[in-house]
Amino acid sequence: MKLLSRSEEMVLLAVWKLQDEAYCVPIRSELMQITRKNWSFGSIYDPLERLERKKLLESHLTEPTKERGGRSKRIYRLTKDGKKALMELKKIQETLWQGALDLKA
Repeated sequence: MKLLSRSEEMVLLAVWKLQDEAYCVPIRSELMQITRKNWSFGSIYDPLERLERKKLLESHLTEPTKERGGRSKRIYRLTKDGKKALMELKKIQETLWQGALDLKA
């Protein structure tokens, strides 16, 4: 497994959490709320594109909506490989954290 960047990991987790509402605006809102940091749209779109190229995400366009001026939304969904990558990362992080909290800084 190729390791993911921290932003790719967070975007993947936000997509998984948002399910059918996983498009750029709610992904950005979710990450801003959780991290308390400002995320530009580019900082969301870039990882989304990379993750889709890596086959960890897939996407589709919705029907155009009046609320969006006739534009469609691109909805993202984790693939099986995306879920597997997140679970592997979780195991790696848990292993790395084991005992680390007991050490003196």
